[in-house]
Amino acid sequence: MNYPPTVLVIAGNDPSGGAGLCADIQTLAQHGCHTAPVVTCITTQNTSKVLASLPLAGDLVASQADTILQDMPIVACKIGLLGNVEIVEAVQSVLINYPNLPVILDPVLSSGNGQSLTQKNICAAIIAKILPLTTIITPNSLEARTLTGKDELEVAAQKLIEYGCKDVCITGTHEATAMVINTLYGKQSWTWKRLPYSYHGSGCTFASSLAGYIAQGNDIITAVSKAQDYTWNSLNNGYKPGGGQHLPLRVAKI
Repeated sequence: MNYPPTVLVIAGNDPSGGAGLCADIQTLAQHGCHTAPVVTCITTQNTSKVLASLPLAGDLVASQADTILQDMPIVACKIGLLGNVEIVEAVQSVLINYPNLPVILDPVLSSGNGQSLTQKNICAAIIAKILPLTTIITPNSLEARTLTGKDELEVAAQKLIEYGCKDVCITGTHEATAMVINTLYGKQSWTWKRLPYSYHGSGCTFASSLAGYIAQGNDIITAVSKAQDYTWNSLNNGYKPGGGQHLPLRVAKI
């Protein structure tokens, strides 16, 4: 019997189910993968706003991940919200022992509404400790600028590569362009019809979809292309269950 590939996901919990671990689990299930979820932060939020984000102790995050990695054949790791420097250091201490594990990093710094989910000095810690272990990073344009301090996205992408990432895919939803332009730097760009709403969990969906396609053995360009298609369709079929942003429909339509 062929078992589904297992993806380790290190991320925060969003009780709305729009983003975070719930989004990751839904997406990876649609890609024929099993998710091993490691909780980094407990948040209080809904589709409209973030009220609180409580990072867990770093050793608790590390022990969750270590316990799974020692027991199950993990084929990829997707990282979302890390929360603070202690958690960044804890995740590094685990992943440094698995140098051949593909790592997909969605550098979550704020919610879809722009509210901060992280504590100070997080960018410097991510740059120093996580980016050298990263296979591909998937920031939106705002996150790319925040991480690097560079306004030009091509320059920001080059800085992220210099920091240690093998590949950088910057998404362009936040840019003032007629079409959304997503670029896998040095390899390929894609354009997508701009959708009319604001979405909660789009970045999680894209990064988890990418992790799923990589776990299934796709090369990086194919995985990025397929993940964009899956994400765009999830957003296009999205819905508004609360009073704030729309949620992607990550499962088959009923």
